Amino acid sequence: MSNLRIEDYALIGDCGTAALVGRDGSIDWLCLPRFDSPACFAALLGRPEHGRWLIAPVAPPVRVTRRYINASLVLATTFETAEGAVELVDFFRPRHGAPHLVRLVRGLRGRVSMRVELILRFDYGYRVPWVERLAEGGISAIAGPERVVVRTPVALAGEDLTTVGTFDVAAGETVPFTLGYGASHQPPPRPIDAEHALDMALAFWRQWSRQCMPAGPWSDTVKSSLVVLKGLTYAPTGGIVAAPTTSLPEQLGGPRNWDYRYCWLRDATLTLLALMHAGYSGEARAWRDWLFRAVAGSPDQIQIMYAIAGERHLAEWEIPWLPGYEDSRPVRVGNAASDQTQLDIYGELLDAFYHALLNGLPPTARGEPILRAVLDHLAQVWNEPDEGIWEVRGPPQHFTHSKVMAWVAFDRAIKIAELIGRPQETGSWRVIRDRIHADVCANAYDPELGSFVQAYGSRAIDAALLQMALVGFLPVSDPRIVGTIRAIERHLVVDGLVLRYDTGRGVDGLPPGEGAFLACSFWLADNYVLQGRIAEARELFEHLLSLRNDVGLLAEEYDPRGKRQLGNFPQAFSHVALVNTAFNLTRSEGPAGQRARSGRRYRSAPQPV
Repeated sequence: MSNLRIEDYALIGDCGTAALVGRDGSIDWLCLPRFDSPACFAALLGRPEHGRWLIAPVAPPVRVTRRYINASLVLATTFETAEGAVELVDFFRPRHGAPHLVRLVRGLRGRVSMRVELILRFDYGYRVPWVERLAEGGISAIAGPERVVVRTPVALAGEDLTTVGTFDVAAGETVPFTLGYGASHQPPPRPIDAEHALDMALAFWRQWSRQCMPAGPWSDTVKSSLVVLKGLTYAPTGGIVAAPTTSLPEQLGGPRNWDYRYCWLRDATLTLLALMHAGYSGEARAWRDWLFRAVAGSPDQIQIMYAIAGERHLAEWEIPWLPGYEDSRPVRVGNAASDQTQLDIYGELLDAFYHALLNGLPPTARGEPILRAVLDHLAQVWNEPDEGIWEVRGPPQHFTHSKVMAWVAFDRAIKIAELIGRPQETGSWRVIRDRIHADVCANAYDPELGSFVQAYGSRAIDAALLQMALVGFLPVSDPRIVGTIRAIERHLVVDGLVLRYDTGRGVDGLPPGEGAFLACSFWLADNYVLQGRIAEARELFEHLLSLRNDVGLLAEEYDPRGKRQLGNFPQAFSHVALVNTAFNLTRSEGPAGQRARSGRRYRSAPQPV
């Protein structure tokens, strides 16, 4: 089993797939050719024999440091040993046909003995390939339909179903390794020039990251998170995966292990706003277009998530041969939550469409008729129970956040009609919007608690309630919102971080206990901004930034007691929330006329109660 913590990994990718590289120089996770393809390196969720690629000094290093080169996903890891120092540069060549992963070992000081250990295991660590030597150096590994070719001048040998090698690198020398992937029935991937590939990768990321709009004192931080978001984008379709991993636990040793290599509708508006705030209108448009292609069809068949090209069948199954990260079982592939009913997704869809129009993205031809069909469907089902934003695997409930987002759907439909000059078409939408608003205020507020609650009839507090002011359901000054924020501070904040909800109440049908959901803590900071509590917002934001690993990455959750990251990694939702909070704070600390501007979405005057 790996001794590495989740935060000991770093991300590299080519906007088609991604790999996780450990501080020890081992690539322990890689799916080819797509984010959601079976892994050929799966040691992250098991042991080295489940697949990894280690390049490291023979002697244990006395110091290891890492950095991304110039706002890119080109990772440089420096190993300092008693013999000298080497730099391991890991990256993907920008995708042109077959994916290519490149590793360069550069001598910095002295002469360092290095070792290579390559264990290819297709189908999530299960299938041992047939390995052959290449005449020009390196190996070809085939298993069924798949082929991986590794080229290097280093002499490699087979040893107990493992490819191994040793070599020395002196100051000023560079030893290249390349890994190409292709179909086994086609010719092997062609050789590439590793140094040229590095130039291509740096040029790609330099051109992309220079577009980023400034965010005050957090400009570099925002740029770093946006590079992560770009790295989690599947370029052919514009879909953005929630994370490149599956089954990294939200609770060590427990069953809260899910496959996040898919695209969630719940991320729609947050992601769109983060991209538009930062000046990436092209990526925002690609994401918006992905949304409308994915949901096209009958509105009663809209899913909460899709695969990266919009595929709908995400059947969940368990991998029995992988023991899981730190024995966290089961390891899951697919996600059964894709079959759940979550009413909040309709609000996300309308909200994203509204903000796209508001920020100048040209409308899609099918956008308006799709949204009208969605509203007709939502008008019939908004008062039904669902599984909610947190995808609980317990019985459906009338979740407050779901009802609020149903309100958002009709509220944004009205604003869209006003924006395009057709306010006369909004009469029935206004009636339903007001009915939902009154229903939530009557059934989701507990006067004894002085707070809104997680679901009708419940007394549980839920961090998703922080969205109520951010989406404009009620003003942040409303006593019920003020009370809700206080209740969240009182019941869900642990060591300065916000839990999603009290898992000990059994609402999700799983054993209690998980880390603090990082996006919720950013939402609390956003509410502080709205309340004018700027110093507290900034303090919380800086605390969240301190939780990033040494190369600026955040997982889904953080364990405030164990002082470590938890959940799938890196998590798009966490980085999107970071970007939006940074821009909210930047505006709040700007000219006085901007102080009222902040938050995730446009906030109109709430409906009277």
